[in-house]
Amino acid sequence: MAIASIASAVCCISLAFTSYVPMATLALAIGGAGWVITWTGFDVWVQLGSPRWVVGRTLSIYYAFLSGGMAAGSWIWGTVAQTYSLASSLELAAAALFLFAASGFVLPVHLEAEGDQQGSVYPAPAVALDLKPRNGPIAARTEYSIDETDLDIFLDHMRTRRYALARAGARDWTLQRNLRKPSRWTETFRTPTWMDFLRLHHRLSPSDQQVVQLLADFHMSDKPPETDLVIERTTDARRTRSQPAARVSRP
Repeated sequence: MAIASIASAVCCISLAFTSYVPMATLALAIGGAGWVITWTGFDVWVQLGSPRWVVGRTLSIYYAFLSGGMAAGSWIWGTVAQTYSLASSLELAAAALFLFAASGFVLPVHLEAEGDQQGSVYPAPAVALDLKPRNGPIAARTEYSIDETDLDIFLDHMRTRRYALARAGARDWTLQRNLRKPSRWTETFRTPTWMDFLRLHHRLSPSDQQVVQLLADFHMSDKPPETDLVIERTTDARRTRSQPAARVSRP
């Protein structure tokens, strides 16, 4: 991307200082190649850098910003060309492109491993109630027993866990410590419906699932941490259907 930006910048700076047609044609060819490589590369990067379950929405947001950015850039450089000159507009555009290319070398973007963008296989847990996809809200609670010497590492993994769950759709994530038994920690989060709970676990990447295993390794018990699932119910009075009013005949 940085090299393609440099090619586009060279095109702009060449057009600003030359009136020789063959030179301008060569500059436009270089700039056009940089333009095509830039946008093609961005398209591929957005698709590869997005989790599979959200790639459609990511692309729609990307193209919306792309169209808006092109419109804003056309207005900005058109205003500069109208206020000053076409050469000044091309020179400033080249400077902006060189600055963008420099930022690409200083702050490169690294894609995660391809497997990290894939979902996970998550069989639905066995429950005693006949839950429908729209039933909810669902609250999940997992208890851990953590030694004091492992507390800092446990909290670091929990921060990673919180980010992963929030990205997948969890709400109201909390980490609680028992005041009477400080070694006990409880992780809780909510999802609006049962279907959202299942989708959340399908969206977790393999690296997110590894965090679960790392947390289980710090659990001071022979058995892995057990997750309790509950469905929330309101205590409001039950709604009753209004009885139809009796018709009274009048003379």
